[in-house]
Amino acid sequence: MPTAAAPIISSVQKLVLYETRARYFLVGSNHAETKYRVLKIDRTEPKDLVIIDDRHVYTQQEVRELLGRLDLGNRTKMGQKGSSGLFQAVSAFGVVGFVRFLEGYYIVLITKRRKMADIGGHAIYKIEDTNMIYIPNDSVRITHPDEARYLRIFQNVDLSSNFYFSYSYDLSHSLQYNLTVLRMPLEMLKSETTQTRQESFDIFEDEGLITQGGSGVFGICSEPYMKYVWNGQLLDIIKNSVHRDWLLYIIHGFCGQSKLLIYGRPVYVTLIARRSSKFAGTRFLKRGANCEGDVANEVETEQILCDASVMSFTAGSYSSYVQVRGSVPLYWSQDISTMMPKPPITLDQADPFAHVAALHFDQMLQRFGSPIIILNLVKEREKRKHERILSEELVAAVTYLNQFLPPEHTIVYIPWDMAKYTKSKLCNVLDRLNVIAESVVKKTGFFVNRPDSYCSILRPDEKWNELGGCVIPTGRLQTGILRTNCVDCLDRTNTAQFMVGKCALAYQLYSLGLIDKPNLQFDTDAVRLFEELYEDHGDTLSLQYGGSQLVHRVKTYRKIAPWTQHSKDIMQTLSRYYSNAFSDADRQDSINLFLGVFHPTDGKPHLWELPTDFYLHHKNTMKLLSTRRSYTYWWTPEVIKHLPLPYDEVICAANLKKLIVKKFHRYEEEIDIHNEFFRPYELSSFDDTFCLAMTSSARDFMPKTVGIDPSPFTVRKPDETGKSVLGNKANREEAILQRKTAASAPPPPSEEAVSSSSDDDSGTDREEEGSVSQRSTPVKMTDTGDSAKVTEVLGKGSSYESKKMSHCLTPCVVPEAPPKNMVQPMKEVYGINLSDGLSEEDFSVYSRFVQLGQSQHKQDKSSQQLCSRCSVGVIKLTPISAFSQDSIYEVQPPRVDRKSTEIFQAHIQASQGIMQPLGKEDTSMYREYIRNRYL
Repeated sequence: MPTAAAPIISSVQKLVLYETRARYFLVGSNHAETKYRVLKIDRTEPKDLVIIDDRHVYTQQEVRELLGRLDLGNRTKMGQKGSSGLFQAVSAFGVVGFVRFLEGYYIVLITKRRKMADIGGHAIYKIEDTNMIYIPNDSVRITHPDEARYLRIFQNVDLSSNFYFSYSYDLSHSLQYNLTVLRMPLEMLKSETTQTRQESFDIFEDEGLITQGGSGVFGICSEPYMKYVWNGQLLDIIKNSVHRDWLLYIIHGFCGQSKLLIYGRPVYVTLIARRSSKFAGTRFLKRGANCEGDVANEVETEQILCDASVMSFTAGSYSSYVQVRGSVPLYWSQDISTMMPKPPITLDQADPFAHVAALHFDQMLQRFGSPIIILNLVKEREKRKHERILSEELVAAVTYLNQFLPPEHTIVYIPWDMAKYTKSKLCNVLDRLNVIAESVVKKTGFFVNRPDSYCSILRPDEKWNELGGCVIPTGRLQTGILRTNCVDCLDRTNTAQFMVGKCALAYQLYSLGLIDKPNLQFDTDAVRLFEELYEDHGDTLSLQYGGSQLVHRVKTYRKIAPWTQHSKDIMQTLSRYYSNAFSDADRQDSINLFLGVFHPTDGKPHLWELPTDFYLHHKNTMKLLSTRRSYTYWWTPEVIKHLPLPYDEVICAANLKKLIVKKFHRYEEEIDIHNEFFRPYELSSFDDTFCLAMTSSARDFMPKTVGIDPSPFTVRKPDETGKSVLGNKANREEAILQRKTAASAPPPPSEEAVSSSSDDDSGTDREEEGSVSQRSTPVKMTDTGDSAKVTEVLGKGSSYESKKMSHCLTPCVVPEAPPKNMVQPMKEVYGINLSDGLSEEDFSVYSRFVQLGQSQHKQDKSSQQLCSRCSVGVIKLTPISAFSQDSIYEVQPPRVDRKSTEIFQAHIQASQGIMQPLGKEDTSMYREYIRNRYL
């Protein structure tokens, strides 16, 4: 039975731009290069964009014939072979969009990409490089003196810095929304299925549906949430004239993924941050909110946990938790013309009815449901009133709005002066944050796509029974959201979000059956891995908004940061101040131009001539808004009816219109995520495999000492962790190389006994001695009396007992025992004292090892004379493989059942031209293959 619904995979993943004098031809194909689409772009229009999409799906042969005819038709002379009429301009992986300044249009193409994460087989890519190509021909180009300056401002937005996209996963929505859409009832999907004709003729269409019992797969494509889409304006001009596969929406923010190995079971921890494209900008130039309720520095952070051993969305285990950061939703700003490190905060407009806050929280209720929890981290007690201005106004706004909401859906306000607690020596900041995090997660719950495990029902945890959210038959839903803010929403906010995320991560691991209690402690591999993800996340968001990396980190608030961190904090503070004072204005102009907030127009002031961009972001300053909301019923009526569920995830007519539903055969490439992920049609290299390159808890955090508990939930001392070996990120590659070199070597002696160059020399000696004995390990030791004297000691049988035993067991060849003064260093190398006798248990194990070697070398048992002590520990070995006799020289093949024999005989006969009659199922499968491959 095929799955009821699956995400539609874009069939435009590889692009080639071909050029003639009159037109551009953009040829796009899916990754398997079996289906093609063609866009024709006119180059004779100087200022207008003329794009023709015939919406036809071509085969590879048809595209070759089309390009051949275009090449032949555009040659200067008929039949001339020397010159080509069709040129390949560039290869790409997607279209960012089209933009025009004062001359003609440009096309922006993604030319390099890098895989950053994988969610259920759906790849998430980061843009590595782009290319802007001017469309009109030089013969019709109308030049403008300011065009080059606008082009430089536009390109100042670095698209290779933290912009992400996916061909099959909607990054603008949360995992909860994407999986909720896929779980829609079949009746709703059937009613919404598009009734348009299929774009290509299929001779097996009706018959294929019949052979599947009429049960096809519904492909679903949802409209993106435009608030978090950054190229919406660039694609707006072609949105209604081209097929949806050409539209590739990108987000801006952060994406990171790490692998948590739990006794070999891989669990992917993914962190995705979506930066809002509304009221976007830099630190001091964008504060507070605009007239539409969009706030500055608004970022939605989602942590996703998935069991990587099962890839499918339907069969796999997935969990997510979402939280938001954003500026205080008031009309406020800071004047940076005074060149002060902390400019004074001013309230720009009086808002007694909290109009802008009402618009902002109405958006949050619609997207996240209730309750909305505000964690306000700004200072409450100051000698000079500065941050407290925001706290007082925010309390007044929340109090006013809450009096009209139903009591069960009121906004929860949690004020906490984090800076005050940090300065106190008696208070632990993270302990207090942990208490807040527990209460928050209990109110909002989290998303998981599977019901509670049976063990949690048998042994219920007290905290688990108090968990909020919405429990449904297929799992749990997160209802409500935590909204964290300080003044900048950078350092303090990132630490608070980390603590809430750590608490939610414990519940997520518990819901997937990976830990026995929903608790995670610091100094475990799992928390260290999660902390590194959040620090990268915080650094990236801080660079985008503030111009520098984080100043205060989690270690700073734990008060375990090294003394060198203070100098780094000072440098980051200076870097942030310099960026805010000198480069933020140019960055703000670039963002305004890229997002379409400002449109260059002849006869109007240029972007660099505007004294302020206040009028661009506040539309009510240019014209009166036609409708004004009620001061008491400040919410959208449909939203309040479905609380605590978010209205965006409710199945209703308005939301169904945002979906594109199409019925596919189960083998269609548009919904086959298995082929999209594994790509059986191309050669794969393990070195390039993404899952092997990502950060791993076992490789990067777990100690390398033998005998340490490999669980990532074991508390370790700071000097035990793998990160203490790695040091900072700059030395990580060197440390990984050292680990690969010493992977098969025993632990080295102490630093006092080994010279600095002993590692390289021992590697050379080890290769030379390999021909003598594979099990002999040369170890260099430096005598305390003579540092220049280096002695090689072989690692076998260093005591008289070992030598005595070697005479009894034939296959073992042991050299003479070394002097007594060399025995103690051998204990440091191997961890045992070779002068002690072997225990009975160890001797029994060794005897079995000898017997296995004898059977492999096919020695005659009659010639073996084991001593009486050896025969005591020898037991009869039972083969564990399917072969009764299994050695390095021969095997005895196992018995084969009758069905397998018939299949093999049919295979042999087929090679001789004797074909077996095809069954009904084989015929149906072959027809499906022919239709998908060639039609």
